[in-house]
Amino acid sequence: MSAPLVFITGASSGIGQALAARYARAGWRLALVARRTEVLEAWVRAQGLAGERVGVYGADVAIVDSIVAAGQACIERQGLPDVVIANAGISVGMDTGERGDLDVMREVFAINNVGLAATFHPFLRPMRQRGSGTLVGIASVAAIRGLPGHGAYCASKAGVVAYCESLRGETRGTGVRVVTLLPGYIATPLTARNPYPMPFLMPAERFADRAFRAIEAGDSYRVIPWQMAVVVKLLRLLPNPLFDRLFAGRGRKPRRR
Repeated sequence: MSAPLVFITGASSGIGQALAARYARAGWRLALVARRTEVLEAWVRAQGLAGERVGVYGADVAIVDSIVAAGQACIERQGLPDVVIANAGISVGMDTGERGDLDVMREVFAINNVGLAATFHPFLRPMRQRGSGTLVGIASVAAIRGLPGHGAYCASKAGVVAYCESLRGETRGTGVRVVTLLPGYIATPLTARNPYPMPFLMPAERFADRAFRAIEAGDSYRVIPWQMAVVVKLLRLLPNPLFDRLFAGRGRKPRRR
């Protein structure tokens, strides 16, 4: 029980699962959260992880009381985590001209933004009292500029960056660190449906390794991979007319039908 503890949402697949595997290899105890607990428990068994090292919690990040209860259950069962990673998120295309897509946008914000803050909520006060802890928000390079057809996702991830920056200022001097990670294109079920080229596509396991090192180093802000950091800086510098022309014919994120 002396091993450090990491709390990860969205741990049943993709980036969350890869992060869980990376922390397990480093000897950490795991508190893993997902809606599909049966999938998560099957993965834990397949990895041969001992029961006392892993806690599995069922929660819907879109429902504030659900994810808050999972955090409180973790504290009661396994203790206060050293690292909390708010990874759960969704990416769905939208068309503002379609009434149903406004409901999609509300769902994206509920998970990607409110759900992230609700993930941190149970741990923030006790971490401040302890004088240590790390809160990690998973944003995206999509936060840097708005892409056609990606309005909900880009806006939500820009919100993650701004929220984590605000929280970082609020926790300054308390011993609690806030880390914002911006993945580029990572090979996960979430990106498998993208109908457009994905430069510098990175396996989830490689991302998890670099993310682990960035969190351990206490980086306040990190784009992974570094090549995408260069790309997004250049995109940010593009004049609006040139940026709009460049992305006018780009494939759009599939909408929910």
